[in-house]
Amino acid sequence: MAVTVFLPGPLRPFAEGKSQIILESSPAVLRDVLTILWQRYPGIRDRVVTEQGQIREHINIFVGNENVRYTGTLQTPLTDGAEITILPAISGGS
Repeated sequence: MAVTVFLPGPLRPFAEGKSQIILESSPAVLRDVLTILWQRYPGIRDRVVTEQGQIREHINIFVGNENVRYTGTLQTPLTDGAEITILPAISGGS
C-alpha cells in the first residue's frame, strides 16, 4: 500500500510545486520514506534534517497524528497507508 507525504508551502518549490507525494512502496520506518523522498527531490533534505541527519529543531514531522519526536524520530515505524506530514514550527506573535 502507498505512503503519502504532505509538504508545507515552503517545501513545495523543491518538489515541483506538489503539496503531497505518494510513494507506492511500503517502507518500514520513517527514515526509509525520507530517503526515497530525497532521492526524488534532493532540495528538501537540507531543509528537513541537519548535516548530521537529525530532524531540524524547527521542523515537526507527524506520522498520522503522532509527532515523531515522541515515537522514535527517524526510526518511527510505519504501517501500510501511513500519512506523513512535514511542518515547520511556528512561533512568535504579539
